[in-house]
Amino acid sequence: MNKKFLSAVSAVLMLVSGMANAAEPNGEAALKFVRDVTTEGIEQIINANVSQAEKDKRFAKLFNEALDLDFIGQFVLGRNWRTATPEQRKEFISVYRQLNISTWSKRFDEFKGKNFVFHGTSPSNSKGQIFVNSTVPMDQGEPAKVVWRVREKGGKMKIVDIIIENVSLAITARNEYTAFIKNNPGGVDALIANLKTKI
Repeated sequence: MNKKFLSAVSAVLMLVSGMANAAEPNGEAALKFVRDVTTEGIEQIINANVSQAEKDKRFAKLFNEALDLDFIGQFVLGRNWRTATPEQRKEFISVYRQLNISTWSKRFDEFKGKNFVFHGTSPSNSKGQIFVNSTVPMDQGEPAKVVWRVREKGGKMKIVDIIIENVSLAITARNEYTAFIKNNPGGVDALIANLKTKI
């Protein structure tokens, strides 16, 4: 076989390999990102001696900076995202953001006095994503397993899912919203109205 041909093939394979590696987020950087997020959440919000209103304000800031809620919102709306109007998409993302901030600002207090223990990262089948593995010691029983799905885009890390004890929050929401829309003639508008009542 022609040596020039072999050299060309090798060059292409090296280029493709390099692109594949570049598409996968840096494990150490992803782990540091999640560790910093949890540390800030525990020190500045959970353990802080401030009012609930101030905690909510700090949590909203942290939540908006750490999570890619536009990406998550599109995922949880599933195939209904494609048929939703631009106005419905915008309103859904806004309501979904408010609901999650309200819910998790209060639920985060469950981690008061606890620290996340990190156990490295695992590869993801999704391009540009990686899993960060952690556990949280509990008062009783085994430590709770918490896995963070991290997505890198434009050089920035964002959390796109939290998997607690093998239950994905994003997939759970997607299944719930898909079933709601399927069984409700109001469709996406009805879902948005329903989510507003939970904020």
